[in-house]
Amino acid sequence: MNSSPSLTSRFGLPMVYLVDDEDVVRDALAWLLRTRRLLSEGHPSGDAFAAFLAGKSPADWPTAPSCLLLDVRMPGLSGLALFDQLVERGFVQALPVIFLTGHADVPTAVAAVKRGAFDFVEKPFSDNALVDRIEQALLRSEAALARRADKRQIERALAELTEREREVMNLVVEGKPNKLIADALDISVRTVEVHRARVFEKMNVKSAVELANLLRPPA
Repeated sequence: MNSSPSLTSRFGLPMVYLVDDEDVVRDALAWLLRTRRLLSEGHPSGDAFAAFLAGKSPADWPTAPSCLLLDVRMPGLSGLALFDQLVERGFVQALPVIFLTGHADVPTAVAAVKRGAFDFVEKPFSDNALVDRIEQALLRSEAALARRADKRQIERALAELTEREREVMNLVVEGKPNKLIADALDISVRTVEVHRARVFEKMNVKSAVELANLLRPPA
């Protein structure tokens, strides 16, 4: 995979995390990813990756598009137990999980997909098919990072509004015309127009519809 501008221009180089207790598997995966110009980082156990995540927050990490290749069966913290921790802590949106599984573990992996895992790949796997899914997982991660960045930008813009501007904004979003907003807040229509213009400028929108769409909670 060439370093795609869609993955590198805004958030930096993508990273694939490899969690498998077999050195030979991690080495083979790392080599495969290098041939596709993808960076990887190996961890020998679920416990090791859990320790790596200690102190990290899904509000701040990962900072670049990332995904996790996770073996189902490992000594200590199993892949499924680690996955449950990732779900509970809210990491799987920006860190899609692809399970590496043997035939006997397929039903378990399917159940994990239903709980939010990105996919599972059965061993032995096709190199091309695996890399295709990794690329798709990285694109999903990039989209999650974009949503997180956009949310922060909106929060910063909202924080810049004065109390009166926020009052006007809430009524604008409800679809109230300037005259009714003026009556509701006991101010002049001209004052409403001024506040409305400032709200649009600070929120970087050009219409009430655009403002309402910007503030609408994600589905």
